[in-house]
Amino acid sequence: MVHEDPNHKHQYDAAGRQLCCTQEEKIYTQAGAKELLQKGHSHDDGHNHDGHDHDHESSGRAVQQFLPAIISFVLLMLGLAFDNNWLPRPVFFKEYIRLGWYIAAYLPVGIPVMREMLDSIAKKEIFSEFTLMVLATVGAFAIGEYPEGVAVMLFYAVGEVFQTLAVKRAKANIKSLLDQRPDEVTVLEHNQQKQVHAKDVSIGSIIQLKPGEKLGLDGELISDTATFNTAALTGESKPDTKAKGEAVLAGMINLNTLSLVKVTTAYTDSKLSKILELVQNATAQKAPTELFIRRFAKIYTPIVVLLAVAICLLPYFFVNNYQFNEWLYRALIFLVISCPCALVISIPLGYFGGIGAASGNGILFKGSNFLDVMAGIKNVVVDKTGTMTEGVFKVQEVVMKPDVNKEAILQMVNVLESQSTHPVATAIHQYVGPVDHTIKPERVEEISGHGLKAFIDNKEILVGNFKLLDKFGIDYDVDTSDIAYTTIAIAYDKKYAGYLTIADSIKADAKEAVDQLKGMHISLTMLSGDKRKVVDYVAAQLGIQNAYGDLLPEDKVNKVNEIKNRNESVAFAGDGVNDAPVVALSDAGIAFGGLGSDATIETADIVIQDDKPIKIPMAIKIGKQTKRIVWQNIALAFGIKLIVLILGAGGLATMWEAVFADVGVALLAIMNAVRIQRMRF
Repeated sequence: MVHEDPNHKHQYDAAGRQLCCTQEEKIYTQAGAKELLQKGHSHDDGHNHDGHDHDHESSGRAVQQFLPAIISFVLLMLGLAFDNNWLPRPVFFKEYIRLGWYIAAYLPVGIPVMREMLDSIAKKEIFSEFTLMVLATVGAFAIGEYPEGVAVMLFYAVGEVFQTLAVKRAKANIKSLLDQRPDEVTVLEHNQQKQVHAKDVSIGSIIQLKPGEKLGLDGELISDTATFNTAALTGESKPDTKAKGEAVLAGMINLNTLSLVKVTTAYTDSKLSKILELVQNATAQKAPTELFIRRFAKIYTPIVVLLAVAICLLPYFFVNNYQFNEWLYRALIFLVISCPCALVISIPLGYFGGIGAASGNGILFKGSNFLDVMAGIKNVVVDKTGTMTEGVFKVQEVVMKPDVNKEAILQMVNVLESQSTHPVATAIHQYVGPVDHTIKPERVEEISGHGLKAFIDNKEILVGNFKLLDKFGIDYDVDTSDIAYTTIAIAYDKKYAGYLTIADSIKADAKEAVDQLKGMHISLTMLSGDKRKVVDYVAAQLGIQNAYGDLLPEDKVNKVNEIKNRNESVAFAGDGVNDAPVVALSDAGIAFGGLGSDATIETADIVIQDDKPIKIPMAIKIGKQTKRIVWQNIALAFGIKLIVLILGAGGLATMWEAVFADVGVALLAIMNAVRIQRMRF
């Protein structure tokens, strides 16, 4: 199809080579999945409205796509029947009538490819797949091999349709995640139910959610309790019960009772919208293998064309009884075989399949390049709190100096920590109770890796670890090495006041995750700002040999640098916000808490939505399997093509073998690529 859109813009790869006007873009456009090739794809509303793929529409479009091939096939078979006397040969079926008959069979499948060839030439893409097919088939007509010329173009067109359908399927698998949010919701206005487009609902509106319905926007549950299926967000279908006042997110399915939700976030700003955009844009982040194949095809194709010319002409100088038509035929076979369709289509499909498989398991990759990175990971570095442990802290004990007003100090600490969402702050708030808003802290300062400093009633208050007290020269009479739990030290008015101990619990699947990583021969290291004794205890429970506590953010960076200096790849799993320097330094940053922080989604390369450590080895497995399938396809395509190319150059292969080496191999590679979407990890 010739591009007539004046706004049509070229796409380029990392090497600056033009990517548009290729067979790949054509197929993805036909599949309605062109956005999968475009980086920075934008969403008006985070939802796909370009056709909801109803069965009757899909089947109708499929028949329409095959119609030119069906017409061509019928005419070709009738022509072969007349040529081979399978049917009584009409008197008129000879010479120019016969030529016209096969031209008529050729045109329905040949004209679209010719248009694409002319378009690619106009864009200075001379040696494209379209050029190869046109040269080969027109050449076949030139030497009188009409049926084979038609057959090559016919099978090429059929192969394109099957490739288009395969891309549609890949898109559908991604779209199944994209369609988790309804277009309409039921809003209560003056106690009256009203159906409203989700994108038109304003913040503060009340949504009524019936059993079995999906929530369309993020909000706050105002019913006493409700149970939800969160599979769209976490990949986990286990019901999650929410209490009044808790956050509920777009894409969650209400399971049991009629529920009311107060909208807190605009449609386009919901958690699901951000996740959907992440998944959609992920397909545009190309892996090095994809970029290499594209660059290789740009070099490979003109070389093969030159070789084809050489196969046709050079034998004239070396072969007795040189027959031009015979050697031209061999050259044409060589051209058909050389078409790199199997590579340029099946490889992106393999990566799309990997991204889709990961998304279905609650793992979001920001690009196919990170599938390759995870496949080669040798070291996994994990944070402790919230990653390997639940991050749900509870105050165990409060130890204060006898001369200190315990209640007053705790109220000050509660006020100071009230602005934080850190698990430690939450534990303190749960222990102390409601915040006393009459207390007004001033000049609040966060000291990285240490804690908080503020002034209340013009007196300095310090809340953090004992290193904070050391930093400000506060004396204390506590042997911290004997305390196994996390400690929160407090100083008020330049004097030591006491401390709190807070305990956390290890996640249920953390040990299994560690065991799987060990089984994959991946080194595991745990880094934490928590005290060494606590870190050692957790590490011993999990079987992690390399564990370090009492670390500042810069210490974590140094530890990761030590690993990278060994020229080994590193994935870091933790909080994508608090550990931003380590995330940036690592080859792959894995964020836990995808449902808790928008910033996490922005920071990390990979987001694990349900905070389960077991998803770390799963992400590595998906990466390895994706890479395995991609290289299987590369070996399959090159192996078969090389064999048939040699046979073709030697005159032992016909156009039919050439068709198999091109279209047949492409279809085999595509079937292999979509396999990953059915795998269990």
